[in-house]
Amino acid sequence: MRLCLTAILWVALGVLSPALGQVGFDRPGADFSRIEMRNGDPLACAARCEREGRCRAWAFNFPADPGADAVCWLKSRVPPRVVSSANVSGVRGAGVVEPRGRALELSIDRTGGDYRNMPVAAEPDGQACRAACEADNRCRAWTYVRPGYNNSTPHCYLKERVTPPRRKPCCVSGVVR
Repeated sequence: MRLCLTAILWVALGVLSPALGQVGFDRPGADFSRIEMRNGDPLACAARCEREGRCRAWAFNFPADPGADAVCWLKSRVPPRVVSSANVSGVRGAGVVEPRGRALELSIDRTGGDYRNMPVAAEPDGQACRAACEADNRCRAWTYVRPGYNNSTPHCYLKERVTPPRRKPCCVSGVVR
């Protein structure tokens, strides 16, 4: 009974907030270190937190502008998470969990099958690329590549066939038909 009440109190105080890093969330506040990261991989940010003794949580910002670096924020405590599509965040001791069962495939590249590519506006979720694919009957799948990975500008790749997904932090993909 005492253990149950303690767990309920911890949940109410946010101590037992989800222990896994999650795509699409930020944890503002409690920053003690800001690290610019050229590789743009949220898992590298989580690993930095693991190596730093005072780190309790982390937040990763994908590059906002062409040519910009990603930013990893290390936190001295675990701030509450807030929805933010351009971020990934988590707590020390956890990996990164990406949403499943959604039309968007975050951190997924579907290489191959390209029949057209074009520069598009920078956005966190590649919706313009998805819309271009949905509007073209030839398109079966798409991949949006964030700025600073393959090009200095974001690009949309339309695919005439569905290829296997590959985990890469650069990209957002989806299957339309």
